[in-house]
Amino acid sequence: MTQTPSAVIGDSGPEAAALVASRVLDVPDFPKPGIVFKDLMPLFADGPVFREVVDGIIAHHGAESFDVVAGIEARGFVLAAAIAYATGTGVVPVRKAGKLPRASFAAAYALEYGEAVLEVHQDAFTAGQRVLVVDDVLATGGTAGATLDLVERAGGTVSGFTVLLELGFLAGRERLAPRPVHALWRV
Repeated sequence: MTQTPSAVIGDSGPEAAALVASRVLDVPDFPKPGIVFKDLMPLFADGPVFREVVDGIIAHHGAESFDVVAGIEARGFVLAAAIAYATGTGVVPVRKAGKLPRASFAAAYALEYGEAVLEVHQDAFTAGQRVLVVDDVLATGGTAGATLDLVERAGGTVSGFTVLLELGFLAGRERLAPRPVHALWRV
């Protein structure tokens, strides 16, 4: 595991940031040379830590502030399912192109290392349904921006957006403004 930096910051305070930081592994040159992938699987595999992170996300937003949780493929699915289960709400996957079986809305966007398309079922949300969107990492904001737009196109109202880790040097938060971003650990 990576060493926890001495001065860690996050939108839920230094303790939550340090908890996330302590369970992230850096994987150099993945998925291509020059990229340092932040692997959150050790966090997901540590039951007590995972529970504390999920509980912290729920506490930040308030369990009554959303009706359904949307998770962004693929690690966002893990978070979304846990949050939905803990709050008794539903979960909606936001998938890569071609993975959904019914009529879908699609959004293309740029990644820090390529391009991609996300989709959500057209009937995923009822009109005005409050949606908490979650993912593992916020980088350039392309994935998040496309997802937030998809939620709204499908009739949902974004009530919050949370990530475990924000790579601030890629300015994703600024690209999502004025929408609020909640990141447990900001690098």
